[in-house]
Amino acid sequence: MTEKSINRPPVMQYCKKCLYPMISVNNMFDDYGICSACRMYEEFDDLNPDFWIKRERKFKEIIQKSKTKGNYDCIVAVSGGKDSYFQVHKILEYGMKPLLVTYHGNNYLPEGQRNLDRMRYVFNADHIIFGPSVDTLIKLNRLCFKKMGDMNWHAHAGIKTYPMHIAVKLEIPLVVWGEITWSISGMFSPDDYVEYNKRTVLEHDLRGFTLYDMIEETEGLSEKDLVWLKMPSDEEFEKSGVRGIYIGNFFKWDPNQHAHKMKEMYDFEFAKEPFERTYRTISNLDDMHENGVHDYMKYIKFGYGRATDHASKDIRSGYMTREKGIEMVRKYDHVKSRDLKRWLEYVSISEEEFDRIADTFRDKRVWWKDDNGEWKKDNIWD
Repeated sequence: MTEKSINRPPVMQYCKKCLYPMISVNNMFDDYGICSACRMYEEFDDLNPDFWIKRERKFKEIIQKSKTKGNYDCIVAVSGGKDSYFQVHKILEYGMKPLLVTYHGNNYLPEGQRNLDRMRYVFNADHIIFGPSVDTLIKLNRLCFKKMGDMNWHAHAGIKTYPMHIAVKLEIPLVVWGEITWSISGMFSPDDYVEYNKRTVLEHDLRGFTLYDMIEETEGLSEKDLVWLKMPSDEEFEKSGVRGIYIGNFFKWDPNQHAHKMKEMYDFEFAKEPFERTYRTISNLDDMHENGVHDYMKYIKFGYGRATDHASKDIRSGYMTREKGIEMVRKYDHVKSRDLKRWLEYVSISEEEFDRIADTFRDKRVWWKDDNGEWKKDNIWD
């Protein structure tokens, strides 16, 4: 028996409708070989207009209760992306007075920064933009890459914690996010009506880590450096009565339509140059590494990346055939993008050290080494 046959994991299954491998995060396959994300999309797609009328009525009830006499009616958590524009557009459409709140992770593309700066002009809205010190961000990038293989952890954490800080402190009753982010894996059905809660934020957005996991001697981060990462206490939440909702629970979500509508109405900018790891130019302009080295780490870990995510969504929505999606995955998912050079210089790590650390995160259910010591995995086109 060769080394290859000893170390090789079982053959990877792929969804028969989209492109997701069975290893995809929080996903499940049914007896027909269809993933839970596709099944959830089918549930949403089968909903009749009456369902969305009832959801809109529920949305109106929530925002009516949140309207204040002398304060902001709500916070809208925005990064400046297409979803952020759509969120604010909908909130204003229903007569709310929002305060926009942004967590700035210091990695914006020029187009993304212009989109962010444009928001307070085109929406006539007040806007708080918060960014940790660059030194703290560099340390968090480096530490979280080594600790969990995710240099962008700070951004996932910041957008879900900082707006709640402001809501509690300013006694603003409602915080609004956009897409139900767990739709990518089909974690919940349309009837679950999931709202913002500390458990989902901790387990999904924060990957089970808190600020106290970031306080250690290697990088020298202190609790005072990470005050913004502290979630308000249960007592503070209860006293303030603040509530967090997702627009995607109330209106049918189509990011392709949203992006073009926001471009037409508010001059939202798409990426000027194509990304190296996906074909879309409408997503993740707020962080150059999200579609780049951060996503490359996802590929290293689980054997699939952003092109698989985007193509799978577009296949479900009818914008792309599965055959075309496989072509996109084959072209983009494996690419080691040029933004890696910027990130390595940013955090003072060599490419050799990056590769060595990255390899420690490869999932053994996906990757194996052949007799020549090369990393191998099952591909959807094999």
